[in-house]
Amino acid sequence: MLCRVSRLWWALCVLLCFASAAQTEELLEVNPGAPSEYRVKSGDTLWDIADMYLSEPWRWQELWAGNPHIANPDLIYPGDVLSLRVPKGGRPQLRIARGGEVKLKPGMRVTPLDLAIPLIGLDEIGAFLRRNRVLEQEQAELAPYILASNKQSLLSAPGDVVVARGRIEVTSQDDQESMYGVYRLGSRFKDPLTGEVLGVEARLIGAAQKLDTSPTDTELTEFDVKSVKEEIRQGDRLLPLRERILDAAYQPRAPEFELQNGYMIAVEGGVNQIGSLNTVILNKGARDGLEVGHMLHIYQAGARVRDELEGDTVTLPDVRAGLLMVFEVFDKSSLAVVLKASRPLSVMDKVKTP
Repeated sequence: MLCRVSRLWWALCVLLCFASAAQTEELLEVNPGAPSEYRVKSGDTLWDIADMYLSEPWRWQELWAGNPHIANPDLIYPGDVLSLRVPKGGRPQLRIARGGEVKLKPGMRVTPLDLAIPLIGLDEIGAFLRRNRVLEQEQAELAPYILASNKQSLLSAPGDVVVARGRIEVTSQDDQESMYGVYRLGSRFKDPLTGEVLGVEARLIGAAQKLDTSPTDTELTEFDVKSVKEEIRQGDRLLPLRERILDAAYQPRAPEFELQNGYMIAVEGGVNQIGSLNTVILNKGARDGLEVGHMLHIYQAGARVRDELEGDTVTLPDVRAGLLMVFEVFDKSSLAVVLKASRPLSVMDKVKTP
């Protein structure tokens, strides 16, 4: 049981996402099939609910403005009843009933956190975060690497000892017993327009623990192998394992700028077609202004058609084909999850500010 300051409405209204200053005068469109009343059930996600009610589910600020009784956000739980009200000529309002309509205000709620419905189904993203990383080129080159094992074999099983070469920083006594991931460097991600190297794929293939018998004044360090997914080879890199937890309290919103020349440059798993909940890599990152929670529309290049009357070829406008959310940002690239796909997507589809 965990004690947490209530956030009931924020998590839902945050998912009924962003409206920029330029959008405030536009009509907030409620989906024609949106139910006037809906009981939250186990297995729902906040994104599903937001998408059920609004045609542009990131325009949450307008919904918030129409609900001045909301004093503080909270989480939403199975069994809660959502009621949609659309006053004539007014803004839509979404209210909640939990054993009767409640006024939302700051307070404490003691409940298992995993009872609250999540932002989206995070299994696919969580697996990616545990398996893979995107490293800066210099970071990849300077990371300590496997030199040899005590058995002189490629495959290291749990209990084997491997020797790594390279300086391993130790900042505290706890670090001396830290777990390290064994990573296989993979593809280099490049910007499709400039050719700049944006990062290097690092795929997790095992885990090892630094032995406290290793001297700290040498570039050779012994590690006890704890787990392996495939053979550990000379040259595989060692990096501290970091616990990356996806926060259910994301703030999905559109960037406050027009993203230029954004593309999906790779997809996790190397599949040919990209669909909902696939993890993709973008060629834009923190230096371009992207932040965790930013929503982007996915566009496919317009077809080229022959104009028989004019005798020339015309490129049609780009076609909107999906929606994604950025969930991890690096300096030159970022990771995103596809939330909607109205048609099969592929690498090199464009991403733009909604």
